[in-house]
Amino acid sequence: MIMCAIAGLIGLNAEEDTLKRMLKTMARRGPDGEGTWREGPCALLHARLAIIDPAGGRQPMELDFGGEHYTLVYNGELYNTEELRRELASLGHGFAGHSDTEVLLHAYAQWGEGCLERLNGIFAFGVWERGKQRLFLARDRIGVKPLFYGLHRGGLIFASEIKTILTYPTMKAELDEEGAAEILLLGPGRTPGCGVFRGISELEPGCCGYFESGRLTVRRYWQLRDREHRETFEETAAHVRYLVEDAIRRQMVSDVPIGTFLSGGLDSSLITAICAREMGKRGERLRTYSVDYVDNDRYFQASKFQPNSDNYYIRLMRDAVDTDHHWTVLSPEDLLGALEDATLARDLPGMADVDFSLLAFCREIRRDVKVALSGECADEIFGGYPWYRDPEVRAADGFPWAQNTDYRCGMLCPGLRKRINGAEYVHERYLQTCRESDILPGTSPQERRMKEMVNLNFRWFMQTLLDRKDRMSMYSGLEVRVPFCDWRIAEYLYGVPWVFKDYQDHEKGLLRHAMAGVLPEEVLWRKKSPYPKTFDPRYTQLVSGRLRQLLGEDSPLFYLVSRESAASLLDSSEPWPWYGQLMKTPQTIAYLLQIDFWLKAYKIDFTF
Repeated sequence: MIMCAIAGLIGLNAEEDTLKRMLKTMARRGPDGEGTWREGPCALLHARLAIIDPAGGRQPMELDFGGEHYTLVYNGELYNTEELRRELASLGHGFAGHSDTEVLLHAYAQWGEGCLERLNGIFAFGVWERGKQRLFLARDRIGVKPLFYGLHRGGLIFASEIKTILTYPTMKAELDEEGAAEILLLGPGRTPGCGVFRGISELEPGCCGYFESGRLTVRRYWQLRDREHRETFEETAAHVRYLVEDAIRRQMVSDVPIGTFLSGGLDSSLITAICAREMGKRGERLRTYSVDYVDNDRYFQASKFQPNSDNYYIRLMRDAVDTDHHWTVLSPEDLLGALEDATLARDLPGMADVDFSLLAFCREIRRDVKVALSGECADEIFGGYPWYRDPEVRAADGFPWAQNTDYRCGMLCPGLRKRINGAEYVHERYLQTCRESDILPGTSPQERRMKEMVNLNFRWFMQTLLDRKDRMSMYSGLEVRVPFCDWRIAEYLYGVPWVFKDYQDHEKGLLRHAMAGVLPEEVLWRKKSPYPKTFDPRYTQLVSGRLRQLLGEDSPLFYLVSRESAASLLDSSEPWPWYGQLMKTPQTIAYLLQIDFWLKAYKIDFTF
């Protein structure tokens, strides 16, 4: 298992100094080593965070097989490595080590792009085939691991992160009208496949492609497919329990210590309980980690999105499964202090202090462990968010986590507002995703809408959270695994009827029923609570003070956002969050601060 950064140049000048600069941008994701391979029109780069087989998994990795020479760069981990190894061995393949890198390389040599159908894992990789003079690129079904690319001067640049692509001497950091619309009308989400920067795209989850003779051809090899569900409710619950427990056990494999995030909510508690149980069988004690904020007990404000604080439930879980628990307590100053690094880590403006806190949190966890498991994505797959169950929001025409397009359009500077039809831009992307939802004929109107909701969340909101998790953790060289992103869970649950998922009229009711006995009842049936944020008024004061200062400057921010709309944030509160459940007025201010820093740090030129 190799958590890292990858990059490559095909058909472009690859001076030694250029490759060194590119590798430097990859060092945070891969602090344990680096590798470079060059031959003819191809240069491949790799920076490594070693988790499995530190000696045997070095990259780029080469293989001669069947008259072809293959060279691989790979970021990810396979959770069915041993099954694949046995099958490949039966076909005559031999292995020098026990890394999944070697297994993946042999799998591609044996089956070509057909190997993707056999992989259970998270990955982004490139394989250069010397004889065919072509590059194969692929990304995992869910999109846990990133892969960006730019078609440039007849060649191709690809990388795990945008910053690496922008290092190439003739690639310019430019923002066109579409990029501006992504940042201000959809951000921190973005259209699937969009890299925001002009000329940069992202290989979408479940997609692969070949770059050959100056042309990139991409196809989708996996997506959520509807199917008739024939199991009873109890059979479905048993199936869910098997899939969840199997995914968690598979993702515990590591040659280095692991830990879990623990928020006291259902998803992280399930992962923690099962990991603690499995480690207990080996006589080991699980390390768990939680984030809190200075004076949170004093300032916490209950809402329908966040009905209660996490600390009571965290302590309940810590005692119930006997973990070695660690707290990270952050101050408003800590959050604001992480704004710039969080923006650099994501290469784009993000989820404001929801990103900042995770970055600071991961930095502390990395002092103890290299690998941690986290509960992201259960809400998208099992229907846990409030907007799944709110009839008014569910019926609304538009993205349910951002019902504020008119408000966002009103923030654009006058020149940009004339150039972009904001309502049309957002609505067309929403409709396109709905149209692409795979739904069986004869499906009831309610079931059809719920499948659209799952697909919208899966392809948009969940990707924002996966971006956040990957970039904030890997910036500190911490690998965070997300068991609920096992594609088998997503695929199975897509076909399960909503009435099962909403068992007992409770969010994620099916998951709760399926996992009975694993958690204390108080935790098992706790109302959903999102990732914790600070309610400390000092944070609002800090970000407001920085925005006031910015309003008096000639900032590039105001080429995108009107000064009047930015100033109005200082003494008003938008009733609906900017994005999701957590980005309210202080976070919206912080988002504008991120945009300002991003424009300056990346020296972005406007092309409109």
